[in-house]
Amino acid sequence: MIGDLETRRATLAPDSFDRASGTVDVTLSTGSPVRRAGYVERLAITPDAVTLAPRIPLLDSHRQSSITDIKGRVENVRFEAGRIVATLRVSDPIALDAIERGDVTGVSIGYRVDAWKDTRGANGERVREAVNWTLVEASLVPVPADPEALIRSQVMSESTAQPAENPAPVTAEALKMRADIREIAKRANLPAEWADAQIDTGGDIITARAAAFEELQKRSPAPIRTAAVGFSNEDPAIIRRRQADALAARMTGAAPSDEARPYMHFGLRDLARDYLQRAGVAGISTLSTEELLSRAMHGTSDFPALLTESGNRVLAQAYQAAQSPVKRIAAQRTAADFRPLSTLRLGEAGKLEKVGEHGEITSTTMGETKESYALETFGRMFALSRKSIINDDLNAFGRWAQIMGQAAAETEADLLVSLLTQSGGAGPVIQDGTRLFHADHGNLASTGAGLSEATLSAARLAMRTQKGLDGKSPIAVTPRFLLVHPNLETAAEKLLSAIQPLSAQDVNPFAGKLELLVEPRLPSVGWYVFADPAQSPVLEYAYLSSAPGPQMASRDGWEVLGREFRVYLDFGAGATDHRGAFRNPGA
Repeated sequence: MIGDLETRRATLAPDSFDRASGTVDVTLSTGSPVRRAGYVERLAITPDAVTLAPRIPLLDSHRQSSITDIKGRVENVRFEAGRIVATLRVSDPIALDAIERGDVTGVSIGYRVDAWKDTRGANGERVREAVNWTLVEASLVPVPADPEALIRSQVMSESTAQPAENPAPVTAEALKMRADIREIAKRANLPAEWADAQIDTGGDIITARAAAFEELQKRSPAPIRTAAVGFSNEDPAIIRRRQADALAARMTGAAPSDEARPYMHFGLRDLARDYLQRAGVAGISTLSTEELLSRAMHGTSDFPALLTESGNRVLAQAYQAAQSPVKRIAAQRTAADFRPLSTLRLGEAGKLEKVGEHGEITSTTMGETKESYALETFGRMFALSRKSIINDDLNAFGRWAQIMGQAAAETEADLLVSLLTQSGGAGPVIQDGTRLFHADHGNLASTGAGLSEATLSAARLAMRTQKGLDGKSPIAVTPRFLLVHPNLETAAEKLLSAIQPLSAQDVNPFAGKLELLVEPRLPSVGWYVFADPAQSPVLEYAYLSSAPGPQMASRDGWEVLGREFRVYLDFGAGATDHRGAFRNPGA
């Protein structure tokens, strides 16, 4: 067993190792580039660039916190071509055993940079070369920063070495700084290599602390801190939003959100008291109901804004519920102001032409057409009376808000449907001087007829064979919607329903192809087929960009004792093109 151990030691021990004298030859540095934070560092390896400390200790992984960290000293430092080499005299028996076994092969140096030279590498990366530096210590390390800084397996030739010159002492301040950096690494549970890198960059204590903090931040996410806070300590805007949700839920009968549920039992009097208390009003407990509500309504609190916000929620719900299906066939946009909106439609460029022998490519032009319409403002007013406020009658307020939401939806639907029904169903005059639905446009049935497979097939064929603005290029419009009056709803459902055919002639070619839209404002006998507005828009509507949909505002009542509310809508609609629709006047 002992013989096997001796054989293994002889196999792994470096050739330059002498157990009796405790010496081994090493390469201290080759000046290999070392990547630092934001740059690459190099060491100039020449006698002119390097200064040696009077005594260079051999340390354990750059540790300097105790004399037990000293494992020996560095002797006979000299220069070979592109490298600094030396002899280590190791006094620690554990270190000697590790070197002899071949377990420790890495060497790292500690140094102080006295002068830098900054350049750029081939890839533009910043390179900092230490052109004047002092070697102050060497360490046995598991993994060296310089991959060639190793214990040598071959004895160095003295003839190739050059003695170092100009030794300079290592200051006590520098040694203390290195010890402090290692202490920072120890407390932060960072590896010795991290401390080596901080020392090698020549950073100070402040820089090392900042770097340690960054490493700790990367290592684990910041702890999540939670705190329980009451409603009184929250943002007033959040409180108002939750209370508005609760009021809207009470007015519509809808289920409240979890955040709004604590306020469901609050009446107008309770809400007024809450707002006055948070506004710092004194003597609230002595106020009558009317005085309480009057101060909340006309004072500095946000109570009026709460009523307006809850009213807007009810308004929006009713508005969405009353939407006309006609909006499905129209494209939507926004406008910055009330000036006329222009919709520019570009024509087709035709086909690519064959390039001639000499490579000439001919130019082409595109046709264009432009339609325009403008926004208009629509509005109504209503009042929440003093009596309703004192009696906490939210039903009246909620009902008014619902009516106004439905009225806004009705206004939009009437304007859109009027574009289809004006002039006996021919529609508005568009840019080419012809009505929207006209035989010249190829989108009007020559003879009115009811819904059937034949008439619907003719409508689809007319749309599929539409031509572009140049009058030649086919654009193959795809039908998407069938729009009818309620009188034709049942017939349309039968025509579009999927059936299980027993023979080829029983196959329904329109099953699953068209979506049925029913609008009671349309004529009772006519019907329309429309394309998807995203592909081929025919109608377009717009809102003012700052106020899409109906808006509610309020003020103190002047002509009535209470609160006045107004609902207004900035809306416009127009026809933009004829190619994405087909009309059959019906039988």
